[in-house]
Amino acid sequence: QVQLVESGGGLVQAGGSLRLSCAASGSIFSIMGWYRQAPGKQRELVAIISNGGNTNYADSVKGQFTISRDNAKNTVYLQMNSLKPEDTAVYYCNVWDVLGNRAYWGQGTQVTVSS
Repeated sequence: QVQLVESGGGLVQAGGSLRLSCAASGSIFSIMGWYRQAPGKQRELVAIISNGGNTNYADSVKGQFTISRDNAKNTVYLQMNSLKPEDTAVYYCNVWDVLGNRAYWGQGTQVTVSS
């Protein structure tokens, strides 16, 4: 049974930093990543990383956010720096389960950036 445990969200002032973590268990995971959904908007890709370390970022976060993973721990991280109010959203972890051939979503963690 696949389980995802997210942590690291919270309230931060503009210009601050947060680090999100998502620990996955129960299978083998290839692509791991983060998406976000702001109030009234669609869920959007933030960043993804392959098990080989290849990354892809949304243009809006390039140079500001860094995604990484620890394959031994099946954990993906999102380091978010220079946060802006427009980064406020619920951030969701997403992983591709290689054995089950499907994706799983985390429960979401709220990130709020005050101006």
